[in-house]
Parts: sequence; C-alpha cells; structure tokens
Amino acid sequence: MAGKAYLVVRASVADPADREPFDRWYATEHLPDAMKAFGVKRAWRTWSRVEPDAHIAYYEFDDIAHARAGTAPERLGALIAEFDRVWQNRVVRSRDIQETVEERQV
Repeated sequence: MAGKAYLVVRASVADPADREPFDRWYATEHLPDAMKAFGVKRAWRTWSRVEPDAHIAYYEFDDIAHARAGTAPERLGALIAEFDRVWQNRVVRSRDIQETVEERQV
C-alpha cells in the first residue's frame, strides 16, 4: 500500500547572522511559494536542537506519484533559482523524497 510522501529539504545556515533573515524569508516568501508550486497538502519547518545551523522543511504529498509530479524540474527550477539568487553560496541544502512505510499512534 502506498503511503504519504514527503519532500525533505535540509539547509545548513552556517553564519549565525544569516539565520534570522533566512527564517523570515523562508516563512514569508519561500514556504508559501513552494507550497503553491508543489501543490502540497501541508508543510512545516524545523530548526535542529542538535545541529544549530540545520533547518529542515517538510512538504507532504498524498503519495509518491504526487511527490514526483510536484517536484518535477519545471516546478522546482524557479524555486531553486530564486533560492540561489537570494542566498548564493551562504546556505547549502539537500533534497530528498521519502515515502511513509509505517505509521502508528498510541
């Protein structure tokens, strides 16, 4: 059975001076633009409490097919270009698509 799928974007914001502007920009510009471009159900962001420079954004899709379609190059390209324009080489990031294989609740 196919599970929900997620685009997980991990960004390393190495310079502490960039963290507040990055956080504000991501909240007000990038996250809303990405949600619209990807057609996701929901999205959220976290800052790691173990690695202070690690920012992780999660974008939830109904399934892996929607994740692949939502992150196709024609949808992802403009967002990557804008991210690179704003943050240049100051923020390093990686992307992964993950699929839920098991979920439990207490």
